[in-house]
Amino acid sequence: MIGSTPVRMAITAGMDVVLSNSRGPDTLAELVAELGDHARAGTPAQAANPMHAYDKPPVTELAGKTVIDTLNYYPDRDGRIAALDANTLTSSELVQRHLADSHVVKAFNNIDFRRLVLLPRPAGSVDRSALPIAGNDAAAKEQVTHLLDVFGYDAVDVGTLADSWRTEPNNPVYVQPYMPQLPDGLTMDEAGPWFFESPGVPLTASRVTELVGVAVRGPAGTTPPFLQS
Repeated sequence: MIGSTPVRMAITAGMDVVLSNSRGPDTLAELVAELGDHARAGTPAQAANPMHAYDKPPVTELAGKTVIDTLNYYPDRDGRIAALDANTLTSSELVQRHLADSHVVKAFNNIDFRRLVLLPRPAGSVDRSALPIAGNDAAAKEQVTHLLDVFGYDAVDVGTLADSWRTEPNNPVYVQPYMPQLPDGLTMDEAGPWFFESPGVPLTASRVTELVGVAVRGPAGTTPPFLQS
């Protein structure tokens, strides 16, 4: 969901998009037809989600390119990854290690796909939200900052890929600030409809900066807060 949502936003902004996945272009035919003339399916297969597939994107074809990493580490889904459990690397550093000749930028990982399409606003709007980005290459971060602006968001540069843990699960800027407070007493069956029906909560660049600044690194990986029992 978080992968296809920026695709839809890019097409809305008039961009041409090539989609790929781990199963081949034929499996994307229905989505491409839905998206229209600005979208097409292609190869090589590019499995970018979930986290256990971080080493699947093609190295040669992505060399020299900016790669936006949207991954989050959920051990219950992905299995245990020792380097992440030990906090010796961030998930984005693992991706960058695999894509050694690419320019990886962490973005879109701290917001859910519903709020991502609900919160865009024109530049200068008082209720414009911001998203954090992290990366080792200044030019690549500039590209992603421009893309976010086109999509209707400000960008907050939180540092290098080593700093990207500040935007990941278990940290203050992750998901919840863009949503209303989950009502007390909801069952898991009730939480699903609430998730889809609840509005977005604007989060300004200054507030993103504040939340990122108070992050404290703890155990890597969690369950999204709106699905926790």
